[in-house]
Amino acid sequence: MSINSISVIGGGSWATALVKILSNGPCKINWWLRNAEAVEHILKYRHNPHYLSDVEHDLEKVQPTTDLSQAIENSNWIILAVPAAFLKDALKPLSASSFKDRHIFSAIKGIVPSTNQIVGEYMNSNYGIPLNNIGVITGPCHAEEVALEKLSYLTIACPDNTTATELGKALSCRYIRTVISDDIYGTEYSAVLKNIMAVASGIYHGLGYGDNFQAVLISNGIREIKRFVDAVHPIQRDINDSAYLGDLLVTAYSQFSRNRTFGSMIGKGYTVKSAQLEMNMIAEGYYAVAGIHEIIKQHNISMPITEAVYRVLYEHIAPRIEMRLLTDSLS
Repeated sequence: MSINSISVIGGGSWATALVKILSNGPCKINWWLRNAEAVEHILKYRHNPHYLSDVEHDLEKVQPTTDLSQAIENSNWIILAVPAAFLKDALKPLSASSFKDRHIFSAIKGIVPSTNQIVGEYMNSNYGIPLNNIGVITGPCHAEEVALEKLSYLTIACPDNTTATELGKALSCRYIRTVISDDIYGTEYSAVLKNIMAVASGIYHGLGYGDNFQAVLISNGIREIKRFVDAVHPIQRDINDSAYLGDLLVTAYSQFSRNRTFGSMIGKGYTVKSAQLEMNMIAEGYYAVAGIHEIIKQHNISMPITEAVYRVLYEHIAPRIEMRLLTDSLS
């Protein structure tokens, strides 16, 4: 089942990083980007003009295109790397038959709006893809450090161990190590929740809280993530594994974390809209917290950090007031 060709769907920093990683191996890469000018730029200059522009792409292996149907048709292995908020629109031209007999892996860390589903659930229910053909790619791993070829680890989760192992081989290279997991729900939900925790971390940073408090916040954050994943998909898992705790730590503390940056801007007084405009990048935590808020109500899970972030972003409670109240519930 070795991978000869793989399609990456998305034109952002993480999609660009995945294309770079895969280019270290022998497989052909079909790379779909929505922006025609970006495709033309890559074909001419070998760089994505908008994201990780220092990365040079090997056009003997990488075929950029704006034709989504062609990108899907040309490969039996698909990696989805568009923001969750735009996934439905991006896949609108496709039908269930487009994904027949294909392996679909999500590198998206978000909730699909309106359905409040993680990407794996959405692809299963809307396109009829068997769960054994669905997987997740999670960190801890920042696209910016991939561009710099700093040693990083990826977790490849899929119910079928052979499928996960094959993709793990395709993604392994000198600076990427891969770990295999069968916990597609836990790893994907954890990847969503760590972005919300990173927004909270950023808000506190913007308000002037220091490292001592951040340590308390994040230790409470991993317990909150554990309560959530144990409630929605109760299986045996070690929440201290790098796919859960490691991914949380890098997203909550790193200078490259767009969710932490977004939260910091909110803490400093930016409105949501002004922060989004200035960043010019998607902070998945903003969209995700609305969907997670609904799931929390369904399962009656205690999630004080998540709920505080929701109230700041969606109910427009002043960050200083809401986050000061949250400190009383942390331990």
